[in-house]
Amino acid sequence: MSMYYSRLSGVIDEYTGLSPSALFTILALMVGAYLLVSSLFVSPEAIAEAEAKNKKKKKKEEEKDDDVDDVVVPPPAVPPPPPAEPVQMGDVTLEELKAFDGSDPGKPLLMAIKGNIFDVSVSRMFYGPGGPYALFAGRDASRALALMSFDANDLTGNLEGLSSSELEVLQDWEYKFMEKYNKVGQLVSERTAGKDDDQSGDERKEVQESARDAEGACEAVKNKAPMLSSS
Repeated sequence: MSMYYSRLSGVIDEYTGLSPSALFTILALMVGAYLLVSSLFVSPEAIAEAEAKNKKKKKKEEEKDDDVDDVVVPPPAVPPPPPAEPVQMGDVTLEELKAFDGSDPGKPLLMAIKGNIFDVSVSRMFYGPGGPYALFAGRDASRALALMSFDANDLTGNLEGLSSSELEVLQDWEYKFMEKYNKVGQLVSERTAGKDDDQSGDERKEVQESARDAEGACEAVKNKAPMLSSS
Protein backbone atom coordinates (compact mmCIF):
# COMPACT_ATOMS: atom_id res chain seq x y z
CA MET A 1 0.00 0.00 0.00
CA SER A 2 2.83 2.37 0.89
CA MET A 3 4.51 1.43 -2.37
CA TYR A 4 1.50 2.53 -4.42
CA TYR A 5 1.19 5.74 -2.47
CA SER A 6 4.88 6.52 -2.96
CA ARG A 7 4.62 5.84 -6.70
CA LEU A 8 1.44 8.04 -6.93
CA SER A 9 3.15 10.80 -5.00
CA GLY A 10 6.12 10.62 -7.34
CA VAL A 11 3.92 10.85 -10.42
CA ILE A 12 1.98 13.82 -9.00
CA ASP A 13 5.15 15.60 -8.06
CA GLU A 14 6.70 14.88 -11.47
CA TYR A 15 3.72 16.28 -13.48
CA THR A 16 2.40 19.02 -11.15
CA GLY A 17 5.18 19.79 -8.79
CA LEU A 18 2.63 19.54 -5.96
CA SER A 19 2.25 17.19 -3.10
CA PRO A 20 -0.78 14.85 -3.14
CA SER A 21 -2.49 16.73 -0.28
CA ALA A 22 -2.04 20.08 -2.03
CA LEU A 23 -3.38 18.64 -5.31
CA PHE A 24 -6.51 17.19 -3.68
CA THR A 25 -7.11 20.46 -1.82
CA ILE A 26 -6.95 22.41 -5.07
CA LEU A 27 -9.33 19.95 -6.77
CA ALA A 28 -11.82 20.25 -3.92
CA LEU A 29 -11.71 24.03 -4.16
CA MET A 30 -12.27 23.87 -7.92
CA VAL A 31 -15.31 21.59 -7.51
CA GLY A 32 -16.76 23.87 -4.88
CA ALA A 33 -16.22 26.93 -7.07
CA TYR A 34 -17.91 25.15 -9.99
CA LEU A 35 -20.96 24.28 -7.92
CA LEU A 36 -21.17 27.83 -6.57
CA VAL A 37 -20.98 29.40 -10.01
CA SER A 38 -23.50 26.89 -11.43
CA SER A 39 -26.02 27.80 -8.75
CA LEU A 40 -25.95 31.40 -9.93
CA PHE A 41 -27.29 30.44 -13.36
CA VAL A 42 -30.60 28.72 -14.34
CA SER A 43 -30.59 25.95 -16.88
CA PRO A 44 -32.80 26.27 -20.00
CA GLU A 45 -34.83 23.29 -18.83
CA ALA A 46 -35.56 25.00 -15.52
CA ILE A 47 -36.60 28.19 -17.32
CA ALA A 48 -38.95 26.27 -19.62
CA GLU A 49 -40.45 24.43 -16.66
CA ALA A 50 -41.02 27.68 -14.76
CA GLU A 51 -42.68 29.28 -17.78
CA ALA A 52 -44.97 26.27 -18.18
CA LYS A 53 -46.00 26.51 -14.53
CA ASN A 54 -46.71 30.24 -14.87
CA LYS A 55 -48.84 29.67 -17.98
CA LYS A 56 -50.79 26.91 -16.25
CA LYS A 57 -51.40 29.10 -13.20
CA LYS A 58 -52.49 32.04 -15.36
CA LYS A 59 -54.87 29.81 -17.31
CA LYS A 60 -56.49 28.56 -14.08
CA GLU A 61 -56.98 32.14 -12.89
CA GLU A 62 -58.60 33.11 -16.20
CA GLU A 63 -60.95 30.11 -16.03
CA LYS A 64 -61.87 31.07 -12.49
CA ASP A 65 -62.65 34.63 -13.62
CA ASP A 66 -64.81 33.25 -16.44
CA ASP A 67 -66.75 31.11 -13.98
CA VAL A 68 -67.38 34.16 -11.82
CA ASP A 69 -68.59 36.11 -14.86
CA ASP A 70 -70.93 33.26 -15.82
CA VAL A 71 -72.66 33.31 -12.44
CA VAL A 72 -76.15 34.76 -12.92
CA VAL A 73 -76.97 37.20 -10.17
CA PRO A 74 -80.71 37.02 -9.48
CA PRO A 75 -82.55 40.33 -9.53
CA PRO A 76 -83.56 41.77 -6.19
CA ALA A 77 -86.76 40.30 -4.86
CA VAL A 78 -89.80 42.48 -5.41
CA PRO A 79 -91.78 42.84 -2.19
CA PRO A 80 -95.30 41.46 -2.48
CA PRO A 81 -98.10 44.02 -2.78
CA PRO A 82 -99.91 44.84 0.44
CA PRO A 83 -103.00 42.71 1.01
CA ALA A 84 -106.23 44.22 -0.19
CA GLU A 85 -108.74 45.43 2.32
CA PRO A 86 -111.16 42.62 3.24
CA VAL A 87 -114.53 42.84 1.54
CA GLN A 88 -117.47 42.65 3.88
CA MET A 89 -119.72 39.81 2.71
CA GLY A 90 -122.65 40.26 5.11
CA ASP A 91 -125.03 37.31 5.25
CA VAL A 92 -123.72 34.26 3.40
CA THR A 93 -125.22 30.80 3.06
CA LEU A 94 -123.17 27.61 3.29
CA GLU A 95 -123.63 27.01 -0.42
CA GLU A 96 -122.36 30.50 -1.24
CA LEU A 97 -119.40 30.07 1.12
CA LYS A 98 -118.13 27.09 -0.91
CA ALA A 99 -117.22 29.47 -3.76
CA PHE A 100 -114.50 31.01 -1.54
CA ASP A 101 -112.42 27.84 -1.03
CA GLY A 102 -109.38 29.22 -2.89
CA SER A 103 -110.08 27.53 -6.22
CA ASP A 104 -110.61 30.99 -7.73
CA PRO A 105 -107.51 33.14 -6.97
CA GLY A 106 -109.52 36.26 -7.74
CA LYS A 107 -111.79 35.67 -4.74
CA PRO A 108 -110.94 35.98 -1.04
CA LEU A 109 -110.29 32.85 0.98
CA LEU A 110 -113.01 32.43 3.60
CA MET A 111 -113.92 29.97 6.34
CA ALA A 112 -116.43 30.01 9.15
CA ILE A 113 -116.26 29.29 12.87
CA LYS A 114 -119.42 29.22 14.98
CA GLY A 115 -121.30 31.07 12.26
CA ASN A 116 -118.74 33.87 11.91
CA ILE A 117 -116.96 34.15 8.55
CA PHE A 118 -113.27 35.11 8.52
CA ASP A 119 -111.07 36.20 5.63
CA VAL A 120 -107.94 33.97 5.81
CA SER A 121 -106.45 35.14 2.50
CA VAL A 122 -103.24 36.27 4.23
CA SER A 123 -102.60 32.61 5.17
CA ARG A 124 -103.25 31.19 1.71
CA MET A 125 -100.21 28.93 2.06
CA PHE A 126 -102.03 27.12 4.88
CA TYR A 127 -105.70 27.34 3.86
CA GLY A 128 -105.32 27.64 0.07
CA PRO A 129 -105.22 24.73 -2.40
CA GLY A 130 -102.44 22.32 -1.47
CA GLY A 131 -102.14 23.72 2.06
CA PRO A 132 -102.36 21.56 5.19
CA TYR A 133 -105.72 23.09 6.17
CA ALA A 134 -107.14 23.51 2.66
CA LEU A 135 -110.20 21.37 3.44
CA PHE A 136 -111.40 24.00 5.97
CA ALA A 137 -111.61 26.77 3.34
CA GLY A 138 -115.09 27.59 2.09
CA ARG A 139 -116.64 25.55 4.89
CA ASP A 140 -117.89 25.92 8.46
CA ALA A 141 -115.05 24.13 10.28
CA SER A 142 -116.43 24.51 13.82
CA ARG A 143 -116.85 20.83 14.69
CA ALA A 144 -113.60 19.82 12.94
CA LEU A 145 -111.60 22.40 14.89
CA ALA A 146 -113.19 21.40 18.19
CA LEU A 147 -112.28 17.76 17.56
CA MET A 148 -108.95 18.58 15.85
CA SER A 149 -110.27 16.42 13.03
CA PHE A 150 -109.51 16.32 9.31
CA ASP A 151 -112.53 14.15 8.58
CA ALA A 152 -114.75 15.69 5.90
CA ASN A 153 -117.81 14.54 7.88
CA ASP A 154 -116.78 16.93 10.69
CA LEU A 155 -116.81 20.00 8.44
CA THR A 156 -120.03 21.32 9.89
CA GLY A 157 -121.29 23.87 12.34
CA ASN A 158 -123.20 21.21 14.30
CA LEU A 159 -121.78 21.20 17.86
CA GLU A 160 -124.14 18.61 19.33
CA GLY A 161 -122.49 15.97 21.49
CA LEU A 162 -119.24 17.91 22.06
CA SER A 163 -117.76 17.84 25.53
CA SER A 164 -116.93 20.96 27.52
CA SER A 165 -113.21 20.52 26.84
CA GLU A 166 -113.86 20.26 23.08
CA LEU A 167 -115.99 23.39 23.22
CA GLU A 168 -113.12 25.17 25.00
CA VAL A 169 -110.76 24.13 22.20
CA LEU A 170 -113.19 25.59 19.68
CA GLN A 171 -113.41 28.78 21.72
CA ASP A 172 -109.61 29.11 21.66
CA TRP A 173 -109.65 28.72 17.89
CA GLU A 174 -112.29 31.42 17.58
CA TYR A 175 -110.23 33.82 19.73
CA LYS A 176 -107.15 33.16 17.57
CA PHE A 177 -109.09 33.85 14.39
CA MET A 178 -110.57 37.04 15.85
CA GLU A 179 -107.06 38.28 16.70
CA LYS A 180 -105.42 37.36 13.39
CA TYR A 181 -108.12 37.61 10.71
CA ASN A 182 -110.93 39.99 9.78
CA LYS A 183 -114.51 38.98 10.25
CA VAL A 184 -116.31 39.69 6.97
CA GLY A 185 -119.75 38.18 7.49
CA GLN A 186 -121.95 35.60 9.14
CA LEU A 187 -123.59 32.39 8.04
CA VAL A 188 -127.32 32.21 7.47
CA SER A 189 -129.40 29.20 6.59
CA GLU A 190 -131.23 28.79 3.30
CA ARG A 191 -134.50 28.85 5.20
CA THR A 192 -133.66 32.17 6.88
CA ALA A 193 -132.59 33.68 3.60
CA GLY A 194 -135.87 32.59 1.99
CA LYS A 195 -137.89 34.03 4.88
CA ASP A 196 -136.12 37.38 4.46
CA ASP A 197 -137.00 37.33 0.77
CA ASP A 198 -140.66 36.58 1.65
CA GLN A 199 -140.69 39.43 4.13
CA SER A 200 -139.23 41.78 1.55
CA GLY A 201 -141.90 40.66 -0.92
CA ASP A 202 -144.66 41.27 1.62
CA GLU A 203 -143.34 44.73 2.36
CA ARG A 204 -143.24 45.58 -1.34
CA LYS A 205 -146.82 44.30 -1.71
CA GLU A 206 -148.02 46.48 1.19
CA VAL A 207 -146.33 49.54 -0.32
CA GLN A 208 -147.96 48.86 -3.68
CA GLU A 209 -151.38 48.45 -2.07
CA SER A 210 -150.93 51.69 -0.12
CA ALA A 211 -149.97 53.48 -3.30
CA ARG A 212 -153.09 52.19 -5.07
CA ASP A 213 -155.28 53.31 -2.15
CA ALA A 214 -153.72 56.76 -2.29
CA GLU A 215 -154.35 57.00 -6.04
CA GLY A 216 -157.96 55.97 -5.51
CA ALA A 217 -158.43 58.65 -2.87
CA CYS A 218 -157.01 61.30 -5.20
CA GLU A 219 -159.36 60.24 -7.99
CA ALA A 220 -162.31 60.48 -5.60
CA VAL A 221 -161.36 64.02 -4.61
CA LYS A 222 -161.01 65.02 -8.27
CA ASN A 223 -164.45 63.64 -9.06
CA LYS A 224 -166.09 65.54 -6.19
CA ALA A 225 -164.42 68.81 -7.10
CA PRO A 226 -166.68 69.63 -10.18
CA MET A 227 -169.81 68.80 -8.20
CA LEU A 228 -168.87 71.26 -5.46
CA SER A 229 -168.09 74.02 -7.94
CA SER A 230 -171.37 73.61 -9.82
CA SER A 231 -173.43 73.75 -6.64
